[in-house]
Amino acid sequence: MAGPLEHVLTGLRVLDFTRALAGPTCTRMFAEMGAEVIKVESAPSGDMTRKMSHIRNDRSLYYVQQSLGKKSLCVDLRDPRGMALIAALVPKVDVVVENFKPGTLAQMGLGYERLCELREDVILCSISALGQSGPLAGLPGYDFIAQAYSGITSMIGDAGGVPYIPPVGIGDVSTGVHGALAVLAALRYRDRTGKGQHLDIGLLDVYYHCLEVAVHQCSGSNGAFKPTRQGPHLNYLCPAGVFKATDGWVVIMAFLHHWQDLCTAMQRPDLVTDPNFSSDAARLANRPAVVLVLENWLATFPDRDSAIAKLHQHQVPAAPVLSIEETLTHPHLTARGTVRTIDDPLAGRFEIPGMPLKFSAFPADLPLQAPTLGQHNSEILRDWLGHSEAEIAALCAANVLCEGDY
Repeated sequence: MAGPLEHVLTGLRVLDFTRALAGPTCTRMFAEMGAEVIKVESAPSGDMTRKMSHIRNDRSLYYVQQSLGKKSLCVDLRDPRGMALIAALVPKVDVVVENFKPGTLAQMGLGYERLCELREDVILCSISALGQSGPLAGLPGYDFIAQAYSGITSMIGDAGGVPYIPPVGIGDVSTGVHGALAVLAALRYRDRTGKGQHLDIGLLDVYYHCLEVAVHQCSGSNGAFKPTRQGPHLNYLCPAGVFKATDGWVVIMAFLHHWQDLCTAMQRPDLVTDPNFSSDAARLANRPAVVLVLENWLATFPDRDSAIAKLHQHQVPAAPVLSIEETLTHPHLTARGTVRTIDDPLAGRFEIPGMPLKFSAFPADLPLQAPTLGQHNSEILRDWLGHSEAEIAALCAANVLCEGDY
């Protein structure tokens, strides 16, 4: 039987140099799966996100969300004594994860070659906006920079209008998950061969990988097809998009074989064989008419949710466009733990996005908390590196180690 704090990655040790979102997502997933994650924070103030989302008791809810289960080691990375502590930790971990600008870790004296000297089979996962190689590699970047280079930003917004950026970290989070997958694959390889490696995970590459039809449409047509933003509807299937209901909006994806299901729900069997509506190509050519038919039908319902119920009754893929506030209490999201309630010692009780991976052997979330700044300094130096209390106190007095109650 697994112990109460065990999980699928219990025993794995990760040294975490990440900040912002993509890297912390990667290491948070390891912590959620039971790995021991040492989050290295630069003294004196720690992770820059500790300054964000101060909604309760001067505690960063952003930091709490991204740092569940991690141990905070706050050390002066500009002091040789601080870097010596980090170097001493490398042989004791399985994986190092960083998302500095490419080259920064090497400038700190901990490039991949140096890490291999400290532990021959170490796995280094480097997460960046534009990758570790290529003409743009040295540029600073965030999620939306990579999104713009990928072509995806050009696909978002009203037809002919200004491109939009989504107010969510899709690229960052997806890249963090890709990084975690790459690390697990590298660990499997190391199990077989005894060899570590350096992983290069770029947001741009991950974003481009999400382009399910646009690239081959453009390339395969020799540029005749030019994918671009279409507003609330897809440009290659119909109906597929956002439609206005009586008191809100619904997403309906009734293309291909689902068109007949939608026609049955609307009690319009005539549209199944109508040449203007009988195929996706025909419906795309007559999309304004399709939208009008659907929105006129949706308007016959007293509210959004009764229309959704009718669509679901006929197996039409459809969903209400929920607000964030609505998601917090939605029965499905709460039942699955998609919305997770946590109790932070400083910020109290609030909701965050839950762990998206579900394991039959470990159905319950681990009871994880986010650390205060440098909370685990003494534990790590004492238990991992064998330092005495006097040595730890001297490093604290010299400000090589820092702590804070936030």
